[in-house]
Amino acid sequence: MSNRDPWLRFGMDAWRLGQEASLVIGLRAMTLAAGGPAAQVEAYRMLAEKLDTGLALQLQLLSGALGTTPAIAGRRAVAKLRRKVRANRTRLSKP
Repeated sequence: MSNRDPWLRFGMDAWRLGQEASLVIGLRAMTLAAGGPAAQVEAYRMLAEKLDTGLALQLQLLSGALGTTPAIAGRRAVAKLRRKVRANRTRLSKP
């Protein structure tokens, strides 16, 4: 992939995030469908993570910590989200 086109790289990173998030959505749906205390904990965790991550990314964007161009900031934001998604996939895949 060419380093000359940061938007193409951003698009590919965003596509990968979508693929990974789809798997996590399926894993979470199975946990929630099973019900019980584990489902309640997962529902709370899901909402708390989304709020925390969203607020943290907004602060980083506003402070310039994500980068100086829109493409770089987007790639860095997607990278942070992908790390969170991978951690959730690992956690939810455990028996």
